[in-house]
Amino acid sequence: MSYFTVGTKNGAKERSMRIRMIAVAGVAAVAIGAAACSSSSSSTGAAGSGAGLKTATINGVSVVTNAQGFTLYSFAPDTATTSKCTGACAQIWPPVTGPAAAGQGVTGTLGTITRSDGSKQVTYNGHPLYTYTADTAAGQAKGNGLNVDGGVWHEVTASGQAAPAGTSGGGGYGY
Repeated sequence: MSYFTVGTKNGAKERSMRIRMIAVAGVAAVAIGAAACSSSSSSTGAAGSGAGLKTATINGVSVVTNAQGFTLYSFAPDTATTSKCTGACAQIWPPVTGPAAAGQGVTGTLGTITRSDGSKQVTYNGHPLYTYTADTAAGQAKGNGLNVDGGVWHEVTASGQAAPAGTSGGGGYGY
């Protein structure tokens, strides 16, 4: 039975084999990690499709939320056909993409507009809808009443009207 020893021809083979085995194990570990990451959901609860809108009571106000329970907002400068929040604004206030379906408590009119980039954005009673990246958990409304990006942001109430500023704990959470 031969033993591999350092400094011999067999020792060089052993080192070479060790390096190859470590490299193969490393590649396998990276592949497994990549597969695990690609199979998990990459969207945060706040952004994404408007597939199922619902209502929730947040700080005593019945508001429209996405399927994950994140508050939806309207932007005062928007019109029923045009979003005024683009570029850097849309990074902080991601548009709710459509189409969407009305879930529990949603009685207003759902529709879509075409944004300047060609994507479809969900509207509720004529108001283009957004989430807010500072809302990090369902049931928060940190964006309500903020005056940033050229206008005031309001959580959208179940009635379709913009909530008055300060009703759901907004303000003070700008970026």
